[in-house]
Amino acid sequence: MKLSEVKNELSTLENVAFVLPNGTYVPEHFHVTEVGLITKKFIDCGGKLRNETVVNFQLWDANDFEHRLKPKKLLDIITLSEKVLGIQDYEVEVEYQAETIGKYDLGFNGTAFTLINKLTACLAEDQCGIPDNKQKVKLSEIQSQTTSCSPGGGCC
Repeated sequence: MKLSEVKNELSTLENVAFVLPNGTYVPEHFHVTEVGLITKKFIDCGGKLRNETVVNFQLWDANDFEHRLKPKKLLDIITLSEKVLGIQDYEVEVEYQAETIGKYDLGFNGTAFTLINKLTACLAEDQCGIPDNKQKVKLSEIQSQTTSCSPGGGCC
């Protein structure tokens, strides 16, 4: 989900909510402790130089039961971050503390923002020797192709 989409959805909401991949909600007293710009420059396993830039939201379960983040306040934080950090309309990534800090892609289900598990992947599959998916063969087809099994017949 791009930052412009987040801002558009926030402008229609009365409350801000985030849903974890397992369907539970981030506690409603969370804080957004950071809105940042993250640029990652790296070389993939095929030797290609790559750049990746995302807008990062960090959510924190503050145990502050008296305050709730409202859409207008989050929009104000985003606007300030765009101005000060030069943030453009990048994809949004969310960090949230579970057993460790998890990074999630962001979606929207019509009423709440959804945290979507991120997955690793090889970016240079054609160069790093990953075999194609194994061909599935039925055992019955293999058996019908072999001759009777006898000593020296090559099937035993």
